[in-house]
Amino acid sequence: MSKLNIKIGDLIPDFVSVTQAGDSFTLNDLKGTPTVLYFYPKDNTSGCTLEAKSLRDAKEELLSRGYKIVGVSPDSVKSHQNFCAKHELNFTLLADTDHSLAEALGVWQLKKMYGREYMGIVRTTFILDAEACVTHIIEKVDTKDSYGQIIKVLGE
Repeated sequence: MSKLNIKIGDLIPDFVSVTQAGDSFTLNDLKGTPTVLYFYPKDNTSGCTLEAKSLRDAKEELLSRGYKIVGVSPDSVKSHQNFCAKHELNFTLLADTDHSLAEALGVWQLKKMYGREYMGIVRTTFILDAEACVTHIIEKVDTKDSYGQIIKVLGE
């Protein structure tokens, strides 16, 4: 059972964030182009790196289908800059350091690792139309083949 605060057909709520370049990014920046909006826990961790590389390598294919890619994690702008440089990422990352966007969508949840409970991002991909309305949600993300999952839900 999903714990998300948003479902297919909902609009992404208004928000203000910052890109890896330090530029402001809001809901209006999502509008006008369909978007793959993906949430991931932490820069430069194994699963998150695999997911980012899958999307990096698929960017041209997604662009040809009219989609842009925007990644979101609670990491800082500086962390995002390093992550992009290290892995040659070619899309926007948002520094949701106060996790307000993650909370608004319901992907900031209680997690457990090694018997320890903590709050963090549950890896989730939202596919949005040009009005920032959710058309698809992928909750069980395959980090190695995130791109393949997206193409499958979009219809090959």
